[in-house]
Amino acid sequence: MNGFVAMSLALAVSLGITALLGFVLIPWLHKLKFGQVILDIGPNWHKHKQGTPTMGGLMFIIGILLAIAVVLGIDFFLLGGRSMMPLSGGVRWRLLAGVGMAAAFGLLGFLDDYTKVVKKRNKGLSIAQKSVMQIIIIGGYLLVMILSMQGSPSTLIPFVGRVGMPGWLFVLFGAVGIYAFVNAVNFTDGIDGLCSSVTVITGTGLAVFAVMRGLFGAGVLTAALVGGCVGFLLWNRPPAKVFMGDTGSMFIGGLLLAIAFALETPVILLPMGIIYVIEFLSDVIQIGYFKATRGKRVFKMAPIHHHFEMSGWSEKKIDVVFCVINAIGVAVGLGVVYFGLRGMPGFVV
Repeated sequence: MNGFVAMSLALAVSLGITALLGFVLIPWLHKLKFGQVILDIGPNWHKHKQGTPTMGGLMFIIGILLAIAVVLGIDFFLLGGRSMMPLSGGVRWRLLAGVGMAAAFGLLGFLDDYTKVVKKRNKGLSIAQKSVMQIIIIGGYLLVMILSMQGSPSTLIPFVGRVGMPGWLFVLFGAVGIYAFVNAVNFTDGIDGLCSSVTVITGTGLAVFAVMRGLFGAGVLTAALVGGCVGFLLWNRPPAKVFMGDTGSMFIGGLLLAIAFALETPVILLPMGIIYVIEFLSDVIQIGYFKATRGKRVFKMAPIHHHFEMSGWSEKKIDVVFCVINAIGVAVGLGVVYFGLRGMPGFVV
């Protein structure tokens, strides 16, 4: 199967399945009374969202995984698995480990969401509980990554080239980066349509990068992610009929990281996921300044999308402005990898 055909098929199947699942899953979540509990702090107009079904991330998780299975099944059983651009053993294991990491993060998010629903409050697992589980997931993933690189981990840095590093340093940087990024994506899921729409833009940029690298296996994952988020947006755009919950946001964070690591350039998520970075930094700045000044705040509320809400911006305006900013970050990222990695082995564009 041609790589572009495979990516198009993954996008279409993921989009279709996710969108159709809304007709089944949303009424089911209503029936189970799996509704979001809204905090007393923050914008008063969020109160009308009380009871909106959460855990909707299951829709695109199912859609994405089924889309990947369909593409791989067609390629293997009908075409002998020889038609797509071949994957080396290392790349194959990095992709499989990445999907496993995303699924594990999604399961952790589901446990957190389920705890919130059962306790009828907006706090699920404790920070310590989630952090320990995240570290275990990250450790398992990085172990597979090192093994797939035959004990010699490295990363591509634009304008620098391939940089090797000791295993302990790779684990240290990788663990800190993964932990921060997964939680950054989680912070972005705070208003209707924001996280899913931003992810469509970031995913599209990563899909283009995958084509540049000629890594259509990573391209299929990215196309499925974009399709799933578009299908979910049909139900999650303002006013949202369902929320993705930590189930969805943590899965998205894990899958974006899996794709970036498979492309051997995880640093590219800094410009291509600039909104995630801004959301995370706004929360860190708010907490740090609050503690340092004993009660003063930089923003009206953090993460920063809530600051703009409390300044009078509508959710639709925030979605549009943040998506434009992220699109600029994606354009910058693609320029960086094009001029910074062009001519290197495996760079086909």
